[in-house]
Amino acid sequence: MGADITHQNALTENFEVDYVVLYRFTNSVDKNEAKQQFKKLIRALSDIGLQTEVRPGTDQSLLVFVKAQEKYLGKAVYRSRVRDWLHGVRHSQPDPDAKGSCVPETDAERLLIVYNMITSPTDEGGAGITPKHGEWDYVESVFPLHDKLLNKTWIKSWTSKTFLTADDLDQIRNHHGEKIGFYFAFLQSYFSFLIFPAAFGVACWVLLGHFSIIYAIVNCLSCVVFAEMWKRQESDLRIRWQVKNVSEIRTKRREFQYLSKSVDPATGEESLVFPSTTRLSRQLLQAPFAIVAVLALGTLIATCFAIEIFISEVYAGPFKSYLVFIPTILLSLFVPTISAILTNIAKRLTDYENYETQDSYDVALTHKIFVLNFITSYLPILLTAFVYVPFGKVIVPYLDVFHLTVNPFAAASDKDQLQTTATAFQINPSRLRKQVIYFTVTAQIVNQGLEIVLPYAKRKLTRKYQEYTEEKAKSKNNKSNNSGSSTPEAAAAAAASASAAAMLEDAPGESDFLTRVRDEAKLSEYDVSADFREMCVQFGYLSLFSVVWPLVPLSFLINNWIELRSDFVKICIECRRPVPFRSDSIGSWVQSIEFLAWLGSLTNAALVYMFSNDGVGPDGSPSQITGWVLLLIMFFSEHIYLVMRLVVQVAISKIETPATRQERVARYLVRKQYFDATLAREKRDSAADVGADAGADAHAHTSQHGGHDETRITRESLEEDARRMSQHDSSAADMFWGRQRGPWEASVVGQGIIEAVWSTGPGEKKVQ
Repeated sequence: MGADITHQNALTENFEVDYVVLYRFTNSVDKNEAKQQFKKLIRALSDIGLQTEVRPGTDQSLLVFVKAQEKYLGKAVYRSRVRDWLHGVRHSQPDPDAKGSCVPETDAERLLIVYNMITSPTDEGGAGITPKHGEWDYVESVFPLHDKLLNKTWIKSWTSKTFLTADDLDQIRNHHGEKIGFYFAFLQSYFSFLIFPAAFGVACWVLLGHFSIIYAIVNCLSCVVFAEMWKRQESDLRIRWQVKNVSEIRTKRREFQYLSKSVDPATGEESLVFPSTTRLSRQLLQAPFAIVAVLALGTLIATCFAIEIFISEVYAGPFKSYLVFIPTILLSLFVPTISAILTNIAKRLTDYENYETQDSYDVALTHKIFVLNFITSYLPILLTAFVYVPFGKVIVPYLDVFHLTVNPFAAASDKDQLQTTATAFQINPSRLRKQVIYFTVTAQIVNQGLEIVLPYAKRKLTRKYQEYTEEKAKSKNNKSNNSGSSTPEAAAAAAASASAAAMLEDAPGESDFLTRVRDEAKLSEYDVSADFREMCVQFGYLSLFSVVWPLVPLSFLINNWIELRSDFVKICIECRRPVPFRSDSIGSWVQSIEFLAWLGSLTNAALVYMFSNDGVGPDGSPSQITGWVLLLIMFFSEHIYLVMRLVVQVAISKIETPATRQERVARYLVRKQYFDATLAREKRDSAADVGADAGADAHAHTSQHGGHDETRITRESLEEDARRMSQHDSSAADMFWGRQRGPWEASVVGQGIIEAVWSTGPGEKKVQ
């Protein structure tokens, strides 16, 4: 869907509004200061060609509606495309006189350019408005408005589709930008990939059971193929959407702090410098951060794990049915709290590392958050698989320390039941499978409910509460006005109140529109990184632990069909419309997927070795696990994985997709056009030079010799040239190239040689 259709929707529904600037002030601030900053805001927007309209918001806020004037927008579009051409995003130089060169191609391009006009520094042609940063403390946010009609059409269409087509992804990209377009393309690709593992997993679950070596091999190979195929699809999409090398356009973060300035030797422009050695020294703090995260979250999870093992499988005293919920309560209370604290530390640490661009900042923060998610998501299963099973009978006797806490509170008749021994403990062989089922089925359902149901209920309750408070305040004002005195002061106050109320009242034709805008202003911002993180964690369960329960891919297939639609509904209804930022990939999440695929080759080999044949020996206890055999199996499994990945990479590189073919043709046509233009210019210049030289030679020859006796003329010319050049200090090369002055003499000499050879007969081999 092109920009013309979506912009027509904006004309009818959004009153041609491009962006809304939410300006919030409170009673705690100076009124004059708020007024001065607001005047500065309007002036900054108007100076760069943005038209503004102001309407009252809610909770002491103003809504500044922004619309770009076409003349200034066209200039910004052209500058943006020239910058793309300089960084290799576009193959051809934009022509300012060409039709459409200054018109946005998509709605996303228009919105991004207007956003850059608002937020870019003043020395780059922008207004320099940075929400909640610097001098713009009162500017809370800058956001575009939803296209309600288009959103309803999409939601209705997607509910009847199983797969998203390339046109659907193009529409998402045209409306929401490449960054969100890449997310939905990844989710669609991941959903399609899960079809084969789901079908194969069902077959293995029926025929081979759990911990099948065949399933483990196929699963590892599938994960490798998916990771490599996605990288190829990602490359095709960046070509299709014309965003290749867009990450090279290094837009500086407003929080970046430089230490010095220098002149770029390539461009001659002044650049802001932050030494890489200084940043490296700050990045070294990631090591203690990772250690603290492992100790904090790992200790908590391991402690709750031990408590849960003791209560559910060892403890047989009173209140067991209630005490079994203690680990869950502890995890629910402390894991989110500790994770939030560590996430805040990760953000502060990334800020301290002082990255120049937003992309590099996002990559660094993603790596830190991935460590936290890895611990909270996978550590419980890893503890069960690699601690509980092989060392359960060794560790459980030391858990008797818990009965020292329980024993003083138990009744005398119940103390006998608290006697626990290691001999009474038996390892639960189904514990690992139940844990995997919980994380891959139950947790996914709970997460869907938290993403869809909870925000909807929260929004409805908030709206009801606001309506109640507004009605209560209105009735209170009416009572005070009715019971007020008739003094002149009271009358003046009532008149001022009525005047203020009239100013805050919406015009009849704008009421519905402004109500919708105020509702959108209350929504939260959409964070695509959170959805990427969710899918990456899910892929980790598939790669690392699906050999425990082969129905994991089927569960994820069903979940992701819902996820694909619920995420889009979340963008359209639960969140503000995101700014359509550009991107040429999904960022560092590709590296996370590759890491999880590699780690899966180790865990699958270890789990198959430890738990094949139900992992029990003849006496029903876990079979003997030899450490060196386990390490050797994991070593060979990793190397088989590396070989498989190399083979898949080579095989995929041999496939030429339509997008790569299109790019190759486009690159060739641009170079051919340049070559043809250069060749034509050289031919014109050469023809002019040759014509002038030939005319001069002919004129000279005619004037000296009258145009007769070509042989005599040529010999005399050569002798004359030899005498002339011998009188000067000329090199052998100069004498060689100076014997024939121009093409006319070369033609005459050549003809003379032909006549001479012809006249001497075929027997002569040398011309004197």
